[in-house]
Amino acid sequence: MFYKEKHAKFEVYNDADSQLVNLFRCIKHHCGELQREIDGYMTSREMFEDIKARIDMRGFTDIQRASMFYVQIRASFGADIRTFGCNNRNISKMSGYLTDIQERLKNVVIENKDFENLIKVYDRPNALIYCDPPYYTAEKYYDADFTEADHLRLKNCLDGVKGKFVLSYNDCGFVRELYKDYIIIGVERQNNLSSGVYREVVVRNY
Repeated sequence: MFYKEKHAKFEVYNDADSQLVNLFRCIKHHCGELQREIDGYMTSREMFEDIKARIDMRGFTDIQRASMFYVQIRASFGADIRTFGCNNRNISKMSGYLTDIQERLKNVVIENKDFENLIKVYDRPNALIYCDPPYYTAEKYYDADFTEADHLRLKNCLDGVKGKFVLSYNDCGFVRELYKDYIIIGVERQNNLSSGVYREVVVRNY
C-alpha cells in the first residue's frame, strides 16, 4: 500500500490485528498527538517489557495504546513485538515519518473483519484483492488465530471471487498443492530474523 501514492480510486486495508488497525486510525486522525506520545519513550528493555505487560489492559486511550504498539514494533527484534531488539534506534526520531503515513491513509478505508466477510463485501469484477495470510505452519508467530481450516476456507473463498486476486505465502508443498490450479511464482527474499534467504510463493488467478 505504501509503495505508491494510490493504487485505485477506492482502497480498503484490512487486518485481523486490532492494535495495528488502531495505530493506523490514530496516525490518520491524531498524528500530532501520537507523535508527542511516542516522544516520551526511549529504547529501553524495561519500557519494552512494561509495554508488553500493559498494552492489553483497560484504561488507556486509543492514542496511548497506539504509541505503545508503535514502540513495541520498532524496539523489537525483527518487528516480532515479543523480543527486545537490543539496538540503538532513536524511537522519537522515527516518529517523524508518521505524517507521510497520515497523508497516504487519508482516503483509505481501514477494516478489522474476517477475510471471508470482507471479500464478500468488497469483491467486484474490477477489484484487485491482495491477501497476506499467516504462513502455513508458522501461525504461532502471529497474534491472530488462524488454523488449517482457515487456510482451506481462504482458498474456497478465493475460488469464487469476481475480481483478481494476488496471494503471498511461504513456499511449501501444502500451499503448492492447495493452489495448483492457479499461477504460482516462486520468489526469494532476505530472512529478516536470520541470515540467508526465505522462499515464498506469489499466487494469482490472472
